[in-house]
Amino acid sequence: MRIVIVGGGAAGFFAACSAAKANRSASVILLEASRQLLAKVRISGGGRCNVTHALFDTKGFIQNYPRGSKALLGAFSRFQAQDTVKWFASAGVQLKTEADGRMFPVTDNSETIVDCLVKTALAYNVQIRTSSPVVWVKSQECEEDLLEDSSHNSSADEENKSKFEILLKSGETLQCDKLLLATGSNPVGYRIAKKFGHHIEPTVPSLFTFNVLDKELRELAGVSVNPVKLRLSVPGKPQLEQTGPLLITHWGLSGPAVLKLSAWGARIFNESRYKGIVTANWLPNSNQDEVRKELQQVKNDYGKRAVFLHRGIKLPHRLWQYLISRAGIDKDTRWAELPKKAFNKLVQELTQGQYSISGKGVFKDEFVTCGGIKLKEVNFKTMESRLVKGLHFAGEILDIDGVTGGFNFQSAWTTAYLAGLGMGSEE
Repeated sequence: MRIVIVGGGAAGFFAACSAAKANRSASVILLEASRQLLAKVRISGGGRCNVTHALFDTKGFIQNYPRGSKALLGAFSRFQAQDTVKWFASAGVQLKTEADGRMFPVTDNSETIVDCLVKTALAYNVQIRTSSPVVWVKSQECEEDLLEDSSHNSSADEENKSKFEILLKSGETLQCDKLLLATGSNPVGYRIAKKFGHHIEPTVPSLFTFNVLDKELRELAGVSVNPVKLRLSVPGKPQLEQTGPLLITHWGLSGPAVLKLSAWGARIFNESRYKGIVTANWLPNSNQDEVRKELQQVKNDYGKRAVFLHRGIKLPHRLWQYLISRAGIDKDTRWAELPKKAFNKLVQELTQGQYSISGKGVFKDEFVTCGGIKLKEVNFKTMESRLVKGLHFAGEILDIDGVTGGFNFQSAWTTAYLAGLGMGSEE
């Protein structure tokens, strides 16, 4: 049996190892278009690689996927985060869990994961080929060039076993019995799948930061607050909320709360051209009445002190001073002198401050796309196409994306593992 995997990223390598182990007599070739293997793995998690998340309850785990959760439920029952931890441990890589549940190699170095995947693949005699971009693919059952314009629908006959012919940019042609597309968000993978009759859900960015055109806010770069409750408002769209840590940056807002909101609102943001209003509750553990009472107590006890200097609220001092300014309160105003209108405005800024989003920024630790292969067209037991026998998918090419924290890598490991087992089968 000949198996070809297009894409030398996390999903491609994991599938190669899974397929080669499942069928030791199979010839497994992995093709990577660029010179560098596992590029995203190397830079993910700030160069540490957030391998997965220490949440071993499948139903709880899938709650972290804005798209794909239903399809992943069954897949995770076959290979979940705990299995990923065991897989890497068996390959000599120990993972550690951080306070927020993210799991990293104990070395805190993504090269540990890169070396592990490459060495494991080589140990299973996987042929790894870099600088090998695919030009086109066709099925021997239909002489259709999959990267040329054609109106022909090439759904394979269920009774026949598809054979594939792959042309590389070098001019070399490869043939295989099973083909895996693990091309991530690369357009080549989508074009091949589309010509085979698959539908592609429109792709848009997910996991991004918010640009906020507020000079005073940006001057607070480096200030973090945990937790903060954020609510996204875009005209004509349902409101979305997320709670978690928030980081103020040189361009606006970042941190887990922002990234989660960007993931769940990926399509809404795209349709609004990344414009909207985010309402921030800087004190989500207290309701507005409780905040009001707390500030009133501060006003009663410390009336002679300047509001600007004595906050009486558990927030970073620089952020407090910024919110005082937004409330229109002079820095020399004393608590006892604070008018009712300014007092109410301060309560509003603390619990319902509104910030205008002017665009999206880049989250350098993870690069995730919303959209991809329509999930109903894939058998999630084997990750095989329901349209073309022998064609499989794994990783980001699918219409699956998770929030930050190791969830996107886990969907890659799971779909790749199942695809490898499916391809390794002689059926």
